[in-house]
Amino acid sequence: MRDKILKLEEQSQSLEPNPTTRHNWTNAVNSYADDFLNNIETTKAWNETDAQGEGILELPITESPRSIEELMSVIGEHVDGPALNPASGGHLAYIPGGGLFPTALGDYLADITNRYAGIFFASPGAVRIENLLIRWMCKMVGFPKTALGNLTSGGSIATLIAITTARDAKGIRARDIEQAVIYLTEQAHHSVQKAIRIAGLGEAKLSYIPITDKFKMDDTILAERIAADKAAGFRPFMVVASAGTTDTGVIDPLDRIADLAAANEMWFHADAAYGGFFMLTEEVRENFKGIERADSVTIDPHKGLFLAYGTGAVLIKDIEALQNTHFYLANYMQDVVKAVDEPSPADLSPELTKHFRGMRMWLPLQLFGLAPFKAALSEKIWLCRYFHKEIQKIGFEVGPEPELSVMIYRYVPPTGDANAFNAKLVDYVRIDGRVYLSSTSIGGVFWIRLAVLSFRSHLRTIDLCLEVLKDAVEKELKVPVN
Repeated sequence: MRDKILKLEEQSQSLEPNPTTRHNWTNAVNSYADDFLNNIETTKAWNETDAQGEGILELPITESPRSIEELMSVIGEHVDGPALNPASGGHLAYIPGGGLFPTALGDYLADITNRYAGIFFASPGAVRIENLLIRWMCKMVGFPKTALGNLTSGGSIATLIAITTARDAKGIRARDIEQAVIYLTEQAHHSVQKAIRIAGLGEAKLSYIPITDKFKMDDTILAERIAADKAAGFRPFMVVASAGTTDTGVIDPLDRIADLAAANEMWFHADAAYGGFFMLTEEVRENFKGIERADSVTIDPHKGLFLAYGTGAVLIKDIEALQNTHFYLANYMQDVVKAVDEPSPADLSPELTKHFRGMRMWLPLQLFGLAPFKAALSEKIWLCRYFHKEIQKIGFEVGPEPELSVMIYRYVPPTGDANAFNAKLVDYVRIDGRVYLSSTSIGGVFWIRLAVLSFRSHLRTIDLCLEVLKDAVEKELKVPVN
């Protein structure tokens, strides 16, 4: 048996590469990364290809190793080549994120050391980092010092944590679900509906509150619906407001919604996944008045702090409610010390095993300080306002004055179907590839969206976007436009 074990050990030793191999591999990866970043200004935001990454299928998993050079070549051609380039400043669609360089360094350190950030007993320093970051975000939104939350993979899991906590905190049991009412608008992010279903609340009554002509939740109708539901024997349970919608970037009347939630003993959840970090800016801080009265907030550092994908957060005012929903102690974990200084993330979320996400957020904030983040966020606000003004000069209709850094617009041609015409404009911009835009439909009207949030998007990016759109209109109309 010993001989067999030693033989297997010899074979498995290749999983611990020697210093020379590590040096060669890191050099190859760093060279690839440097080349990618050095050329990011001239790389397309969208690359239209026929193959769509099919070359990856030519490298099945086999018993034999491949060279780092071959793998870097394949990644460059078949992963980072086709379709959307999220790292590009020309990514003005969906809600752009980041890819700050120190985020990668933080992940590298977290992966090399493989610190387990789930339980304080296992890695007190890692847990302190994550809780420090969460408390900083809680302070930013105006939550008390006793609030906490969890660093998540994104807004979807953050929302699920908030909704399951709300369900239990408000005592919604299986027999209560059909009488429970959740209030939201059609502008709510789809992760909200998904979380409601996964949390076992799929049979609850979803009351979709109409939006105003500014695309905000109509709080007058919300009040009427709550009163009517109570009179009909239903139980108003939760209201979900948006602090920066995906479609239009607007902020619901948070303070008035908080009044109604408090008066009716409802859980108030604010979705600030996109918009939350704009609270750091002087320009729009006041627009978020009332968010401090929410019971829970979703906020995504991989959006407003420009970090790499996989960095979301949920902030919960009542940590006891959060822990009551998520805490569980397995027999094999009986050695975990309970008398600790910090709550463990594993007790405040569905995850036990988790990536040390805090390092990818902590390192950039420490290296840069807050000032450049605030400046970048203010820049995005002003870029969107600039676009709102300039796009009208070439004949486009616009939606409401942008509140944050997202806005909608469309071109109404002299004849023909406006929705079809704008769909063609989006196709033109995508195939051109220098910038990438997305669209949405609200009330049957097709709108083009501008979402300015990449830290690499600057004035020249917006000017280029205007130029591409002008060219697209002229091509479709076959006449020059002003």
